[in-house]
Amino acid sequence: MKKFSIILFFVTSLFTGLNSIGHAGGHLPDLVETAAKGGKFKTLITALEAAGLVETLKGKGPFTVFAPTDEAFAKIDAATLADLLKPENKDKLTAILTYHVVSGKVMSSDIKGDMEAPTVNGKSLSIKINYGKVMINEATVTVPDVNADNGVIHIIDTVLLP
Repeated sequence: MKKFSIILFFVTSLFTGLNSIGHAGGHLPDLVETAAKGGKFKTLITALEAAGLVETLKGKGPFTVFAPTDEAFAKIDAATLADLLKPENKDKLTAILTYHVVSGKVMSSDIKGDMEAPTVNGKSLSIKINYGKVMINEATVTVPDVNADNGVIHIIDTVLLP
């Protein structure tokens, strides 16, 4: 089963454009660079910039980021999303984005049954395995364990709301 999971992760990584290819010198890119290279996180990166969190996620870490794709953000009403990106709503946007980040590096192999994980936001996420899929609250992890220099990204299909 473990061998199948490794193969599945490798194939899925190829399709998403995310893998653990490092820069010259053998270093992995940071979390933000890794997401940018994936090409499916334009909205997330725009939101991180609007919230002033890019430098934090480029920092030492390690961090675990549950990263919603552009498709996940598309599930949110466009007017609501545009409103969140306004400077006057920076605190609300920051609260949502930091709800997607856990201090430390949590790999999918660390998940044992139902768990709670405290986020940088201060609230906890529910993490569980449901019919072989890792669930973060109501979001499904579509690609686990995308390594970065300062942590790990787990790609999810839904934006998490605190």
